[in-house]
Amino acid sequence: MAFIPLQPRSSPGASRRHDALDALSDAAQSVIETARLWRKRSRERSQLAKLDDRMLRDIGLAAADRELLVNKPFWRE
Repeated sequence: MAFIPLQPRSSPGASRRHDALDALSDAAQSVIETARLWRKRSRERSQLAKLDDRMLRDIGLAAADRELLVNKPFWRE
């Protein structure tokens, strides 16, 4: 009886392509996650800008703290 492999043999070139695709996929995931984080920061800072002084006191922030955070670029933590 003859042995029939279930998976085709992979050549060294196929392995390199697979590794390159994995690296590209990882890079794309990283870009997507970074974009999500930046959008979240932007939304949070926009919401913070809308809080009045009473609400700021409730969360332990002063108006100056709010201004500092609201004016910070979204890409900075």
